[in-house]
Amino acid sequence: MYQLAISRDFIARHYLIGGDYGPENREHSHHYRAEALIEGEELDGNGYLVDIVALEQALLAVLEEFRERLLNELPPFAGLNPSLEHFARICWERLRARLGAVHGRLTVRLWENDRDWAAFTGPPSP
Repeated sequence: MYQLAISRDFIARHYLIGGDYGPENREHSHHYRAEALIEGEELDGNGYLVDIVALEQALLAVLEEFRERLLNELPPFAGLNPSLEHFARICWERLRARLGAVHGRLTVRLWENDRDWAAFTGPPSP
């Protein structure tokens, strides 16, 4: 199985809703790290799962939507608790849409600090 991953850092703000989460119920920021991982059995004609430059450009474009923003105010989080799990899925959806077809399965792993992370893996490209 081939694997290709890149990661980039960014800062975004949020506050949790729907429960008593102590200080997390107040607006605060996280220094997030987003990792995009492609895994697959086959490479394309150029020997890639995906062009790493295209992956980087797509990931940076997705992260720019959230950089220095309050997640609670953004349309993808409407009606949602902006949990790390939801955020990982939303990043996956946006990255998948930007990448188009890839030769493998995409996972987005999102750290909210240097210890804690959530990930979302969707179905492979059709």
